[in-house]
Amino acid sequence: MTRSAGEIILIAGDPDHIGRGKDPLLAAVLQRLGLTRPHVAYVGAASNDSRIFFLWIAARLKQAGAGLVRLAPLAGRRSVPAKAWPLLEQADVLFVSGGDVELGMGVLERTGAAGRLRELHRAGKPFIGISAGSIMLAGSWVRWANAKDDSTAESFPCLGLAPLLCDTHAEGDDWEELKVLLRLTGAPVGYGIPSGTALHVAPNGPVTALGGPVQRLVMNAAGFERLPDLPLH
Repeated sequence: MTRSAGEIILIAGDPDHIGRGKDPLLAAVLQRLGLTRPHVAYVGAASNDSRIFFLWIAARLKQAGAGLVRLAPLAGRRSVPAKAWPLLEQADVLFVSGGDVELGMGVLERTGAAGRLRELHRAGKPFIGISAGSIMLAGSWVRWANAKDDSTAESFPCLGLAPLLCDTHAEGDDWEELKVLLRLTGAPVGYGIPSGTALHVAPNGPVTALGGPVQRLVMNAAGFERLPDLPLH
């Protein structure tokens, strides 16, 4: 399969698969992108470049078929953004990892990495996100001044590489944060990516599901309605 430039795959992490060897969804993601033993640049801004988290994700990527996996140092005490740029540019695919969305976007904006990532996407670099990283690749997310009061919620911009709004592995609470985001933004649809599934966003093309059906929510006068799930493709 020939890789299509600018493709994005948004993964919801699967806690039930931790420590069980090769992750079939990650393997399917690399296969969908047409990547064999790819050089991966890991963006760990959302976890403050946690070394433990990086080593764990890097091992999972290699088990799934990735080649060299290198941390682009953007956050934490040892961050050297100037050293990150060549890693990002030379990699076959960029992997944006999980953690805290607002923390991650703050790091990317403060270091200038947000603009560089957008440039690389426009130039055709494929991206993979997982959990918070998937949300960061989408249009926007939500934060609260008071977590117990939805009237204090506000949306803030993310990278916007995937032209949609999404949440990941929040099926257990019926996508409550995604619903708040839809109310704030008035977006026509929100994508709920359940644990162990992914959303493939092709450049100027369809949005399809990987690993399992992906849920879709729309807001109307009566509240929220669930559209038919995106089927596997």
